[in-house]
Amino acid sequence: MRLALYQPDIPQNAGSLMRLCACLGVAMDIIEPCGFLLTDRNFRRAGMDYWAGTDLCRHPSWEEFRDHAPGRLLLLTTKAAQPYAGFAFHASDTLILGRESAGVPETVHQGVDARLLIPMRPGMRSINVAQAAAMVLGEALRQTDLFPGGTGQENNRPS
Repeated sequence: MRLALYQPDIPQNAGSLMRLCACLGVAMDIIEPCGFLLTDRNFRRAGMDYWAGTDLCRHPSWEEFRDHAPGRLLLLTTKAAQPYAGFAFHASDTLILGRESAGVPETVHQGVDARLLIPMRPGMRSINVAQAAAMVLGEALRQTDLFPGGTGQENNRPS
């Protein structure tokens, strides 16, 4: 399981996502260019000391990332029709998050295997990208039994 950030532009969100990935043992990809330097103090502060524990890979472009990504590419977007909770995740999936300010371009929408939606109340625009990632990543890890320490599906299996 991987989490990819497409051209992130808010360092605090990227740092929080780095921390989430480190804690859950999920690899993280950053598709550049970023709207900040990866040395930005806000990025470092939000990620705290989790930098060293994160399996982080940087990619210079969408094309380079797409050409080398393992498994399916799943875009979290408000422009999808498929709710994430009804989707069958695989252990090799990569969840992709768009820019906080602009989402992703049409080329990214066309280059993924599936687009997933978090259902929301009418009139609401979007959920914070870090919160959205935590929701969907949690479901994906539960389904694939990839939570650290084995606290996923085995708790839901009949004895």
